[in-house]
Amino acid sequence: MSMTSVSERHRAEPKGLAELYERNAPGAVRLAYLMTADRELAQDIAQEAFVRVAGRFHHLRSPDAFDAYLRRTVVNLCRSHFRHQRVVRAAIEREAGLARPAVGEPDLSLRDELRSALRALPDRQRAALVLHYYEDLSEEQIASAMGCSGAAARSLISHGMQTLRTAIGGEDR
Repeated sequence: MSMTSVSERHRAEPKGLAELYERNAPGAVRLAYLMTADRELAQDIAQEAFVRVAGRFHHLRSPDAFDAYLRRTVVNLCRSHFRHQRVVRAAIEREAGLARPAVGEPDLSLRDELRSALRALPDRQRAALVLHYYEDLSEEQIASAMGCSGAAARSLISHGMQTLRTAIGGEDR
């Protein structure tokens, strides 16, 4: 009898994980895409985040908060990716003896200009803005997802918006 219940539980678990993935993966991919602007990278990050969180699902303090854990993991993986990219870029520049190229103003539509400005933001500011304006999270939820205080989340949003306004020429556009 115990063999049957164990095998039934193993059969039910993948179905539960599949449903959990179907419900949460699209949002995780969108969040990662908005932070990275790279579809394939966003899919890889979202899948990695899902594997990490699902692997610890039984150990989560609140399994009902799976989406919050997944969102935080996506944000952390995106930040880790950008940190790694900066290290690689710095090493390449040191080896080549070249200075970083200056980032020029994009000569495209406002949408493309805003997208470029968003990509140019520091990782934490970009994450805070995406979580606030795209995911429509409160400052407390942003703070939780990013592992910082509410005041830090407010500051990141404020500084990010100021930087974007400066980058795209103010609020008159």
